[in-house]
Amino acid sequence: MTIWIDADACPVSVREMVLRASIRTQTELIFVANSPLPVKRTALVKTVQVSQGFDVADNYISQHVALKDLVITQDIPLAAELVEKGIIALNPRGELYTADNVRQRLAMRNLAEELRSVGQISGGPNKFSDKDKQNFANSLDRWLQKAKR
Repeated sequence: MTIWIDADACPVSVREMVLRASIRTQTELIFVANSPLPVKRTALVKTVQVSQGFDVADNYISQHVALKDLVITQDIPLAAELVEKGIIALNPRGELYTADNVRQRLAMRNLAEELRSVGQISGGPNKFSDKDKQNFANSLDRWLQKAKR
């Protein structure tokens, strides 16, 4: 059982929260990014630096993750692929991707991307809030408790 973090766009506070939980519960943790991360490596905590490029970190995670693992990502196409494989994916705001919601989120993401490309909308997601941090912490704790049984 391993926790994987798609770390390039993951908020620092979430990375730190997962790191503390990993140490507390003795759960393996792997950060995957295409730039070096200032993370203390231990026997349980590893970092994988992949090359620069579109979806390189996502592809690495997808190829190495196992069924009992948890992946933390805000990349909806990666989450959709993982859910299809039966792997649990959680976003940094604490929302669990499921077979019921990931396809809708993927469609909304694609629509928003298309509208941005033609100048119909601008901007991105709402600012990461304290409530988001709390929701994430609660979701992570629930997964850890369930996984450790």
